[in-house]
Amino acid sequence: MRILVVGGGGREHAICWALKKSPKVTELYCAPGNGGIASVAECVPIQVNQFEEIAQFAIDHTIDLVVIGPDDPLSEGIVDHLEAKGLNVFGPRQNAAIIEGSKVFTKQLLRKYNIPTAAYESFERYEDAVAYLRQQQAPIVIKADGLAAGKGVVVAQTLDEAEKALHDIMVAKVFGESGNQVVIEEFLTGQEMSILSFVDGETVCPMVPAQDHKAVYDNDKGPNTGGMGTYSPLPHIPQAVIDESIETIIKPTAKAMVAEGRPFRGVLFAGLMLTPNGPKTIEFNARFGDPETQVVLPRLKTDLLDIFLAAVNGRLDQMEIEWSEEAAVCVILASEGYPASYPKGLPIEGLEDVQESIVFHAGTAVKDGVIVTNGGRVLGVTALGRDIAEARAKAYADADRIRFQGKHNRTDIAKKALV
Repeated sequence: MRILVVGGGGREHAICWALKKSPKVTELYCAPGNGGIASVAECVPIQVNQFEEIAQFAIDHTIDLVVIGPDDPLSEGIVDHLEAKGLNVFGPRQNAAIIEGSKVFTKQLLRKYNIPTAAYESFERYEDAVAYLRQQQAPIVIKADGLAAGKGVVVAQTLDEAEKALHDIMVAKVFGESGNQVVIEEFLTGQEMSILSFVDGETVCPMVPAQDHKAVYDNDKGPNTGGMGTYSPLPHIPQAVIDESIETIIKPTAKAMVAEGRPFRGVLFAGLMLTPNGPKTIEFNARFGDPETQVVLPRLKTDLLDIFLAAVNGRLDQMEIEWSEEAAVCVILASEGYPASYPKGLPIEGLEDVQESIVFHAGTAVKDGVIVTNGGRVLGVTALGRDIAEARAKAYADADRIRFQGKHNRTDIAKKALV
């Protein structure tokens, strides 16, 4: 079969890497891809928002399945556009991708169907939001309604900080139209957990859970990022808590979307907080998470293409999905300055010295035959092991073998799972 993956980050590299293992895949393309994806798929110079060009390429190359990676094109309706051209697509339609595209929609959905989440209020007028905020206590969470490249959430430690965030989002419009509405939400305490699920309407097939590290520095210090590292499984979290999250949050949400006339088909990502009062929803994403995908897919034993085809054809309920008992740890290597401004085009050395890890490219390009940095999160170094300790040791050993100017990584990924 001929497959086209849309996107060009670490998530798409992991998806292409997993699809490449399928004996059914004869041709694999990625648009636009990156410096590392080029080693497993043919990269096509089409951007993720060029729907017409993507459709034409898929038609011209008799593509059997298009897999959509990133959030922006999903929210903008790429699946509807491609399906209208008669193409098979793995990913949610626009009316279901709203579960990521609008925080206000999602909070209202959860409230309507009594699905556990943080207490909140939403606002369209800045003055109303400030008046409400001044009656609250810190810490408190401020969220821009729309997509903001994973940076539209501020956990404010003081009310002054929260008020500044509100002004930045609603008045200064640092996230553009995404800040037309905001959600002000209670601050939840506990451990975070990510559960990605293959979903087809009411059929939910959860993947193995993962835990991300959002803050840029060790011990969860510094500003939030798109993720500095992940690991799976979570030996310090009881299976009963994982099961409770699936039964009280993920399955009811899939059911609620069907009830709302927005059946979800694709990967539903649940970001959860394990509070003293049970699991609660932080957010939903309408696609594979990055970097969670980089530890989840290496543990998948079942052919990923078979799962995608089952979901697209309404047969997901007939799939038996198998997972490896091995642990996986991913350490992100970032550019100096990330998540603020950072340089690009710096040569990366030592990739050929990596011994036991899979290196997923997130922000790289090829310049004059040399792989160079081209993003804030540059590489994800993922290793498998008998347990977290072994996988972690391998990943860090290989992360140290890779060099580029200003390279930065956290040194405490998966540390809490060693307890």
